[in-house]
Amino acid sequence: MLTAAPHPLRTRRFRLLFTSRALALLGDAVTPVALALAVLQVTGSTSDLALLLGCAMVPRLLLLPVGGVAGDRFDARTIGMATALVRAVAQVFVGVQLLGGAPELWQLAVAEACGGVATAFGQPAFSPLVIGTVTEPAARQRANAAIGAATSASRLAGPPLAGVLLLAEAGWAFVVVGVGYLVSAGLLALVRVRHVAPKRRPFFADLRQGWAEVRSRDWYWTSLVAHSVWNGAAAVLATLGPAVALEELGGEGAWVALTTAGGAGLLVGSLVADRARPRNPVLTGNLGLTVYAAPLALLAVPAPLWVIVGAYGVAQAALGFLNPVWETAVQDAIPGPVLARVVSYDWLLSLAAMPVGYVLGPLAAGAWGPGVPLVAAAVLVAVACAGTAAVPGVRDFGRRSVELAVK
Repeated sequence: MLTAAPHPLRTRRFRLLFTSRALALLGDAVTPVALALAVLQVTGSTSDLALLLGCAMVPRLLLLPVGGVAGDRFDARTIGMATALVRAVAQVFVGVQLLGGAPELWQLAVAEACGGVATAFGQPAFSPLVIGTVTEPAARQRANAAIGAATSASRLAGPPLAGVLLLAEAGWAFVVVGVGYLVSAGLLALVRVRHVAPKRRPFFADLRQGWAEVRSRDWYWTSLVAHSVWNGAAAVLATLGPAVALEELGGEGAWVALTTAGGAGLLVGSLVADRARPRNPVLTGNLGLTVYAAPLALLAVPAPLWVIVGAYGVAQAALGFLNPVWETAVQDAIPGPVLARVVSYDWLLSLAAMPVGYVLGPLAAGAWGPGVPLVAAAVLVAVACAGTAAVPGVRDFGRRSVELAVK
């Protein structure tokens, strides 16, 4: 079923928000590549790189619920601007340190930790920014699809752009990214966002209320479990896939082909979500995620490269479709004054599963070979995502019966 609603990019408010978000997403895609190459050039230690990545991830995980409370209590635009400015300062600081010579590891660690804190507050506040900017519910899925397409495009463009910037000197890549975050903050300053603040309550009462909103909706928390399993399985593929590509599929080019197909699939899925309107968006999106079992199982064999590449592209297209559809369903169903807190738990569960996959995948591969954890991940994804169809709230979820958010 197609929609005839005008595209939100025709409005100035959403164009500003979209451009701001696109710049931030491109910076997010460039930074990991630039950081990895810069640290290896400076110290030559993968352990140092792991430490810096951990410095960004740990505060992000710990503070996501706090960021959710802040996103509901305060103006989402102000939070978005503040977090973009913090990230701009952190990246420029790293760039200056690299341009000035070999920086101390603790300096980079502090900068990455600041970026992780900013992300913990910025991510939950983004959904309130969308509903405060795109006030017509019928246009929100197109808005989320546009942002999903920007996410996919940045993942495709980020690594090559990082490589171009690094041709000059590593520090300039971080300076350019920092300037991009600064421009992102400036664009947000021009956006007029409607905000309905909730009643002020004690901080822990706000946390409990957010969790109660999650638990009260069986379609939501069971889907979060399935999405968390999917992310854990993706982490298994990310750690074991390169080794299988190098040893069984012909080398580095095989992994490049796989990841490129994944990026293209994400973009295609986002574009499909711009127009498609499934009767039951939650069930459709969750069932689509089950196809991720295919590339996991095919890598375990391993199947011919072209088969794996095709399967991975389709699986990532399903993810590209799910993201805007899911975000729109959540924005429509969750009351606005608690939306940031609910979204923070979504991010928390999704991100927390990834370190588990990063650890358990290689451990299991070391004991039994890569085929065992890849097959196990495939089974878990298929069961968890398809299993949501047994949940009454998932089966009954539909646009006509969905709870309307309190605007």
